Order: sequence, then structure tokens, then C-alpha cells
Amino acid sequence: MIDTPLTPAQRTALDELMRAWPVADELGELFAQAGHELHLVGGSVRDALLGRLGDDLDFCTSARPDIVLALLEKWADVVWTTGIDFGTVGASRRGIRVEVTTFRAEAYDRVSRNPIVKYGENLHDDLERRDFTINAMAVSVPGHVFTDPYGGLQDVAAGIIRTPGKAEDSFHDDPLRKLRAARFASQLEFAVAEDVTAAMRAKASELSRITAERIRDEFSKLMLGKNPIVGLRLLVDTGLAQYVIPELPALQLAIDEHHQHKDVYEHTLTVVAQAIDLEDGPPDLVLRLAALLHDIGKPDTRRLEPGGGVSFHHHEVVGAKMARKRLRALRYPKDVVADVGQLVFLHLRFYGYKRGEWTDSAVRRYVHDAGELLPRLHKLTRSDVTTRNKRRAAALQSAYDELEERIARIAEQEDLARVRPDLDGNAIMELLDLPPGPLVGKAWKHLKEVRLEHGPLSREDAERELRAWAQENLP
Repeated sequence: MIDTPLTPAQRTALDELMRAWPVADELGELFAQAGHELHLVGGSVRDALLGRLGDDLDFCTSARPDIVLALLEKWADVVWTTGIDFGTVGASRRGIRVEVTTFRAEAYDRVSRNPIVKYGENLHDDLERRDFTINAMAVSVPGHVFTDPYGGLQDVAAGIIRTPGKAEDSFHDDPLRKLRAARFASQLEFAVAEDVTAAMRAKASELSRITAERIRDEFSKLMLGKNPIVGLRLLVDTGLAQYVIPELPALQLAIDEHHQHKDVYEHTLTVVAQAIDLEDGPPDLVLRLAALLHDIGKPDTRRLEPGGGVSFHHHEVVGAKMARKRLRALRYPKDVVADVGQLVFLHLRFYGYKRGEWTDSAVRRYVHDAGELLPRLHKLTRSDVTTRNKRRAAALQSAYDELEERIARIAEQEDLARVRPDLDGNAIMELLDLPPGPLVGKAWKHLKEVRLEHGPLSREDAERELRAWAQENLP
């Protein structure tokens, strides 16, 4: 065991963690009185050293799970046991969430990623099994003794991701750690050590042992990180992307039709970065996924044109289908799948507007088809402008400014966010003397199309339009 001295700044950071969350020492006193060790461990220590205090705290302990449960039930406001089979008990007190895990010294069957749960006898056993050195540090509570047997403190200072032991062994035990390396590179903007990168590349195919749900969770964390471009490049460069999102490396084969980028892959990464810059709140997973997937239909629609040109006709339609298929394979929720697919489908719609072809009806349909996704569609469309021609870029941005202003003007007169027919179903049934059924639905859809085309109608005009439709479509 190595008790590593801290710099004054690092000691201040850890002391600040304890002051900010006195529940750590409270919990430490409780376990000490019962004769057990308790240590703040892993990401909680790492983030404190980086000045990123959180309100989720991870602990490890010498106590077995049944004892941990009994102690937490005396102390916490709420306790949960969903991870107790793996030695983890969760609890919450005064809004602070904690997870306490019995010292572990796991072995892996190297077929699945599930560990064979084996409890460790001391803190060193627990730290030895952890994924990276930056997560293999601990602080005892309430004593505040800092323990760092693998040099995690130096790696935090250097901004580097290393494994406690041989990277090949660590990744062979648990292939998900390869994806976690890319995720931490995105979240922390740390570099990945060369031996770790080599191990990620050597047996990238082992990621296929991991369930889609676990891959999705790590990939989402990567995409929501401070700099997902770093993590995405790492996935592609090591071959891991082939087992997560194979459509991304495939973009390297599709040259952009405007010849303004090395390839569509580079253009895509630029769009992701620009979409992030346009976020005006917390990281937006739907927007970032849409930016990442907006051009994945290009390889399948690539055509060489006479004169040396390249086209990707209808790549937004093909891409929307591909995006939905990929996200479903990763087990994303239905609303995420639907929203990302719709954004990919709509991302090219604006380019008809910049040619001056849109009527008020087209503007209404643009808003209607985007629905609640309109703010995200604005950001995605703007971020898709990556041309190096400053004049062209300025013209595109100016055209989109004009479109947004036009949407606002029409919205002042009409409720564009909730376009409805001027007559509801009850009025249609009464006017046409129809019972509930499919004919009412068809009449409703017709009136909605009229509303989109011409804007709001008076009651008299709406009834006249309905009667005209009925003459042509009802027996």
C-alpha cells in the first residue's frame, strides 16, 4: 500500500470534497464504529482532484453486503439493493447519493463480461481490479489517508489514461473497458497511453461479447462528454467503431460532393463539434446523435456524375432509415430513435429555401414536420454549414436567419406549433351527418392539408371546403 503525498492544491481539493459532502465522514464514522474500513474511491476521488465535485459518491468497504445494508438502513433516507448480488448497496441522504461496495478481487470468465464475484480482503485487492489508474485511488473516511498504488495521481496531473496492470489483460478480462477508455478521453479530454491504444486495437472484436445495452450506455456517455470528437476518433482509429457504430468509419469512403473536406467523415466530426457549440443548455444527446448520423446515407447513395462530379441523391431518406436501424440495434429508447431519425430526414429541407422557392405553405410544412424538434433542426441545419468559402457560408447563414425570421412572422399570426384543421371531428360529423369512422379521419386530414396550404380559414370558408371535398369523396 502506498500513501502518496498530495500537492497543496490537491489536498485542498480533497478537503473541499469533505467539506462539501460531510456525509462522507458521517458514513465513515458509522462504519468505523462497527469495526469496518470505508474509503471514498474511484471517480469520486478523481473528480475531486480535477475540481469537479459531484453529488454521487462511491465507496468501498471491508464490510460484507449484509452488514453494509444494515448500516445504511440506520443512516440513509432511502436504500436500494439492485446491485447487492455484485456487492453494492445504494443509498441517499440529504440529496446525496452514495454507493458502497464490498472490497472485490474479481476474476472474469473471459467469455462474457460478467465477473465472478469474489470479495477482496483489503483495499489493495479492490484497487488492483479497477479499469484505469485514475480510478484506482482512494481516500479513507474519516481519516482522509490518500492511497494511490498505481500512480493515478501523476496520471491525473499529466492527463493520461493508463491501466493498473497490462492493458491486454485488463481488456481481455472486460472488453467494455476499451470503450470506457474512449469515453473518459471524451469526458476528461485526457490522452490515452500508447500501450492502451495498442491493446484497444489488437482485439477490437472482443467488444462483440458485450451486450448492446452496456455499449449504448458507454457510447451515450462518450457523446455527452466535453469533447466527443476525441472519443469518436479513438473508436475509429482502433477499429472499435466497427462494433459500435460501423456507419461512422464507412463515411471515410464517401467524398463530399463539394470537395470541400477530406471526406464525409471529417465533415461529420466538424458538424458534431459545431452542433455542440450551438447548444444553449445541458448536453443534448438527440442533437449530437443527429449530427453524427446526418450523412450516414451517403455511402449507399454515392453516384459518380459525368464530368467527375459526385452526387448523394436522397441520402437523407436512406440515412434516416439507417439511423433508426442503428439506434434500435443499440437499444435506444423509441423516442430517441424517432427524434434522431426525423432530424436526419429533415436536415436537407432548408436547401430548397435558400433557392427562393418556398411559399408560406412550405414554411408551415417545415415547422409542422419538425414539430417539437424545430429548435434542434435549426441547430443541426446551421451546424451542417462547414464550407471554407466564407462568402458561401455567410450566404447560407443569412438565408437561415431569414427563414427563422419568416417563421416568427407567420407564427405571430398563426399557431404554427400546433397546426389543426379549422373544424374538429365533431363539427365534421355534424356537418356531413357522419358516424365516427375512417371517413371522418379522411375529412380531417383534408382540412389539415388545406390549413397547411392556405393558413387559417374562417368558419364559413372551412365549411365550404369540407362540403366540396364531400361531394367528390363521399358516396
